[in-house]
Amino acid sequence: MAGPSEPPAWMAAAARRWLEDAGAKGDGTADRAFNALPLSGVRVEIAERGRALCTLRVPAHLTDEEGNWHAGAIAVATDDVCAAAIMSVEGMIKVSVHYDISYFAPAKLHEEVEMDGRVVEHKGRMTAVTVEIRKEESGQLVAIGRQWMTASRPKGSQDAAGLWKTASRPKVSQSKI
Repeated sequence: MAGPSEPPAWMAAAARRWLEDAGAKGDGTADRAFNALPLSGVRVEIAERGRALCTLRVPAHLTDEEGNWHAGAIAVATDDVCAAAIMSVEGMIKVSVHYDISYFAPAKLHEEVEMDGRVVEHKGRMTAVTVEIRKEESGQLVAIGRQWMTASRPKGSQDAAGLWKTASRPKVSQSKI
């Protein structure tokens, strides 16, 4: 049984399933979500407390005219792996409030890459996470992504959606003349 500081096992399982589903759905067809496209063909190697480790063979539809893995596809894949690492600890997808990515070397068409996402810090509702992307064969660094992510709704609120709607309505005076 999970202790108070250890998240339940279902959270890591949910993170794995979320990444695998995105990878299976990212086949480039029009009815698939844009966010899943950069994960097409992803293999989840590890999904555990605060970590998501995936491998991907760079497909043709994610490369530029020179055969390099497109920087935008790397950025979206990094964002997704960050979200999964957080999901494995908190059981929910968070949204990015600060995102930084540094590119070091190109990954080429059909090259195998490893994306290793790890939660590094929690501060209130904010969570810091990093992803290192390396070429699997050589270990050469392709990119490092760093994010601060937060819940889009207040944590633990009874009916966050209802509270938000109520809070945004203007107050109307019912005074009589």
